[in-house]
Amino acid sequence: MSESYTVKAEAREKVGKGAARHLRRNGMVPAVIYGDKQEPLPIAVPYKETFLKLHGGGFLTTVITIDVGGKQIKVLPKDYQLDVVKDTLTHVDYLRVSDRTEVTVRIPVHFENEDAAPGIKAQDGTLNVVHHDIEVVCAAQSIPEGFTLDLTGLEIGDAVSSSALKLPKGVRLTTDEEFVIATIVPPMAEEVDELDAETPETEVIEQTDATAEDEPKTGN
Repeated sequence: MSESYTVKAEAREKVGKGAARHLRRNGMVPAVIYGDKQEPLPIAVPYKETFLKLHGGGFLTTVITIDVGGKQIKVLPKDYQLDVVKDTLTHVDYLRVSDRTEVTVRIPVHFENEDAAPGIKAQDGTLNVVHHDIEVVCAAQSIPEGFTLDLTGLEIGDAVSSSALKLPKGVRLTTDEEFVIATIVPPMAEEVDELDAETPETEVIEQTDATAEDEPKTGN
């Protein structure tokens, strides 16, 4: 699990677009804490700090502490909104969590030993990643940082499936069906050559006066 941290926030007395714009002009981001059968709590968090955490990795898989007027609240970031034009952070949703809380999160997948995969190293194949992250259910306090899959020995055409994941205790997939996470595919150049070889050449015949005369004539 990623290292936790504390964010100092302010309670929001006013909500709405006008109040939100005022917060953003003053370096804050509107946010809401919800869950645990309690009323939603509108807050404002520092923009720069939150934006850096968002792009630093593990934002949605790290339980943090929000300090609102001296009250400590354990939360998990569950969603955020970005401005579609400026790509700036405009809103964050936080979920209250405790030691008994189970959450559904997406965990990133990392691959190692590509140099030890003959399909990549010797045969110039490419790693085709089908799933960059995997959805799991686990305790909020035990969220894995990531899954690592070993590519050693894989040839072109081989696949890595969900059965290869090493799930920590208390962590389970959201589906019981096995699925492919990544495959080793042939070089693109070879695929293009094969397509060209299978495409028949089209003969272009230049129409001359003679061939034109041979064509049936239509008239009124």
